[in-house]
Amino acid sequence: MLDVLKSLGPIDLRNVRRDSLLAWIIALPLFMALLLRVCVLPLTTVLWERLQFDLTVYYPLILSYFIIMMFPATYGMVIGFLLLDERDDETLTALQVTPMPMNAYLAYRVSIPALLTLLIMFPAFPIAGLGNPSAGDIFIAAITAAPLAPLCALTLAGFSANKVQGFAVLKAVGFIALATVLFSYFVRSGWQWAFGIIPTFWPMKVYWALGESDPHVWRYVVIGLAYQFVLLALLLRRFNKVIHR
Repeated sequence: MLDVLKSLGPIDLRNVRRDSLLAWIIALPLFMALLLRVCVLPLTTVLWERLQFDLTVYYPLILSYFIIMMFPATYGMVIGFLLLDERDDETLTALQVTPMPMNAYLAYRVSIPALLTLLIMFPAFPIAGLGNPSAGDIFIAAITAAPLAPLCALTLAGFSANKVQGFAVLKAVGFIALATVLFSYFVRSGWQWAFGIIPTFWPMKVYWALGESDPHVWRYVVIGLAYQFVLLALLLRRFNKVIHR
């Protein structure tokens, strides 16, 4: 893994410097956090003054969607389309005849978006300014959300033949994994656990539980991580079959 990082890390950094769009996408989550601060805080004041509607009650839902879910989805999307490009250019085929093990290459590719997700959340919450979670709570939520990035990347790369299909898969997965799971916030009965089949539910649940000081939060962390790693293993197997066809 270290050898792969030494070989591909400098190349990826050069590509980021040359591609302004790629650099912008990497910085996009912080812009989203700033946008939350600029838009949501004034909206909260307006809604309370005019309608006596307390938007602060829904801050956990807003933060869980735009930070806990959207950050890893953004980075996963970038890596997913990169893998599609490398497959179309037969770069992955060429790699199979080099000394670099394919598994090491894939481990490098999927670990980068997870690491970015983990690191970017620490400045994102203070920038957003919607609440004041502790560094420990941010770390726990970030650890649980980080596997979503490689899951998104491998879903795109494993079930899309090209970028056009990739956008179609992105829309379908986005609706199921990002939009549908939002409804679970409003379900307070046991039926809420039915959303657990969607992997994005668990990082959001962990963040909500941290805010509510739920004593079972570590149970949700363990279940969420275990479930995501199982899905990750299945998607890696799927992607390996695709590139070896």
